[in-house]
Amino acid sequence: CKCVEVSTSKTGKHGHAKAHIVAIDIFTGKKLEDLCPSSHNLDVPVVVKTEYQVMDANADTGEVTLLMENGETKEDLNLPTVTKIGEPTEDDKKTADEILKALADGTKTVSCIVQAACGEEKIIACKLSDN
Repeated sequence: CKCVEVSTSKTGKHGHAKAHIVAIDIFTGKKLEDLCPSSHNLDVPVVVKTEYQVMDANADTGEVTLLMENGETKEDLNLPTVTKIGEPTEDDKKTADEILKALADGTKTVSCIVQAACGEEKIIACKLSDN
């Protein structure tokens, strides 16, 4: 999640000050809220963004074949429009269309940015470069 708002309340008669946290899920775009004591620690995920070259994408199944820097292929990702939870966002649809059109055109090298956190991965953006 990406934290967008944090507000704290004063201590009550019998308790601790509370922190109200509002965040956006980085994979689904869904708004989430949490209320926790401000004296407690929270876990922070490590988010990694990696760029891969797109070798192939299947519009019907949503499968994507990526080329890693070491020369091996990565075939465990899908187009952003294939989601496990919820519906794809407008940005997901735009990114998937951009990847498919660029591969069909074949005149530019297609790269994608993959965001990874908490054991999940998702294609979040597309870059085109001249061959």
